[in-house]
Amino acid sequence: MDEVGAGARRAATAMAAASTAAKNEALLALARRLRAAGPALAAANARDLQAATGLDAPLRDRLKLDAKTLATVAEGCEQIAAMPDPVGEISGVKRRPSGIAVGQMRVPLGVFGMIYESRPNVTIEAASLAIKSGNACILRGGSEAIHSNLALAQLVADALEEAGLPRAAVQLIATTDRAAVGLLISRPEFVDVIIPRGGKSLIERISREARVPVIKHLDGNCHNYVDAEVDLELAVRVVDNAKTNKYSPCNATESLLVHAVQAAAFLPRIGAIFAAKGVEMRGCPRTLALLGPLQGARLAAATEADWGEEYLAPIISIKVVDSLDEAIRHINRHGSHHTDAILTTNHPNAMRFLREVDSASVMVNASTRFADGFEYGLGAEIGISTDKFHARGPVGLEGLTSMKWVVLGQGELRS
Repeated sequence: MDEVGAGARRAATAMAAASTAAKNEALLALARRLRAAGPALAAANARDLQAATGLDAPLRDRLKLDAKTLATVAEGCEQIAAMPDPVGEISGVKRRPSGIAVGQMRVPLGVFGMIYESRPNVTIEAASLAIKSGNACILRGGSEAIHSNLALAQLVADALEEAGLPRAAVQLIATTDRAAVGLLISRPEFVDVIIPRGGKSLIERISREARVPVIKHLDGNCHNYVDAEVDLELAVRVVDNAKTNKYSPCNATESLLVHAVQAAAFLPRIGAIFAAKGVEMRGCPRTLALLGPLQGARLAAATEADWGEEYLAPIISIKVVDSLDEAIRHINRHGSHHTDAILTTNHPNAMRFLREVDSASVMVNASTRFADGFEYGLGAEIGISTDKFHARGPVGLEGLTSMKWVVLGQGELRS
């Protein structure tokens, strides 16, 4: 770990000075290599999937590195290459009475450590963002994805070398020994920030034990609220997509709130869709009374714990509420401050929801599944931060930089 850390620190100096052209060349080379290496990557991923037979279905789903996933991360590399380079940008320059000009310059963070579970595509997302933002990174993926991650990391190193950049700018910790994590998060001399991305227990451990700053992403208990004034057709489509498009991501909706005025019209319709797709519905008494007659519905009484649960599975909690105020209070109390959406045709209600719901992403008439760096136009994301400092929501290029003050003068002296 000392060798990895020292290599990353040296590489960070070179990456901070790297030209935009070199960084873009590395990203485009990586995209080409990802598309060309499909069969080899499939074989590596198959080894991981074969060894992961005991994992739950959502975790196995996250582990898959299929053609669609590879195409998405390759496109993400190209999208990031096409984006403006934030490094070196100077903004807010103002002339002071003394004659000096004062502004701020955007600079890389330096070295970030990324600790993540299951998803091998995170290896490419983290690497591509590190390259464009002029950082070095140390990646520690889950043991369940070790073969996939090693194969991907080799492609990254080769792409960096092709562009004349240091291979050590992106390093994957090759050991599955958990002691490596403890060493990574306790070395401020090598690492400037840690970004954990995974289960709640992992993130809580990293936040508790790290001796370097942490940009954390806690669980994604995302809500949809169906307002009293709503386009029912739109609401049914959006809520269905938000829950059933994919169950395992952190931006999938886990809790549904429905205004009492619309409950009798809306709940049987969405309930029938959920029943057909095998989604278990854990509801309040009013919800169960409305959904009880549905044929084939998997129904259960919601407990207090259900309101704060991230299922990552075909399960949803449902509650009937009597007002927008009650919905906002419920979300702010039980939500994880990740992503929440309102379905409404009432503009003032939509604006209140946007202002008052304390989450990293707040949406009007759109699926929570859009809470994603790629969908937001960031190219990719390093994670979705539920912190309020230093970054919030999908963390892309700007989230991996900071600002330093710059002063431009012509020999001015302070009197």
